[in-house]
Amino acid sequence: MNSRIVTQRESPQPQGLYHPANEHEACGVGFVVDIAGKKSHQIVRDGIRVLENLGHRGAAGSEENTGDGAGILVQLPDAFLRNVTANIGIELPPASQYAAGMVFLPREPAEAAACQRLFEIGAAELGHKVIGWREVPTNPTGLGKTALESRPTMAQVFVDRPAAWNEDAAFERRLVLIRRTAEKLVRTSDLGGRRFFYIASLSCRTLVYKGMLNADQLDTFFPDLSELSLESALALVHS
Repeated sequence: MNSRIVTQRESPQPQGLYHPANEHEACGVGFVVDIAGKKSHQIVRDGIRVLENLGHRGAAGSEENTGDGAGILVQLPDAFLRNVTANIGIELPPASQYAAGMVFLPREPAEAAACQRLFEIGAAELGHKVIGWREVPTNPTGLGKTALESRPTMAQVFVDRPAAWNEDAAFERRLVLIRRTAEKLVRTSDLGGRRFFYIASLSCRTLVYKGMLNADQLDTFFPDLSELSLESALALVHS
């Protein structure tokens, strides 16, 4: 009887569009959806659970508590945003009549304010008004040294939707232009902290929470994600 020792996993032979030379490690992505389109906080919780189960797909550096990145995308949580902005004196337009974005800013307050002003200038150049800003609460407990040193200030920005942009797709394209204009204004400025400026999302449909995190750190880092009023009918997660 013949026998042999296999020292490593053998890949299938080339066939169709498959070739073993293309085998490589990849990020983890998960998706949870209510097929009836009913929004709930449970969908958000289920998405976070999926993310935590994808921890093996995420990378970490020499510090186990500094992740290569993790995040979640949800539908724009109007009820939640309306509650938290009312507490800081921001009155949002009716649901679907505004966009919200997640923006990373320099930690130095003056430079963060300067980046916000450049964003507002970029939006105004395209005929849009920034309704207000909200600093996103975060809990850095448990983050590694590298993650702490590179951690930006995180803020949500709210942009108005003029009547001329009554189609979602057209407004979304407009938001891309606002995003690119703001990024160019900051990138070409003389601000020392301009490298911290980044727009993680800007949309009238969705909102992203992400950071230099491990999969199991996202939920703790963003207390927003534990708020019951933060509801969605879908959750897309990435590790």
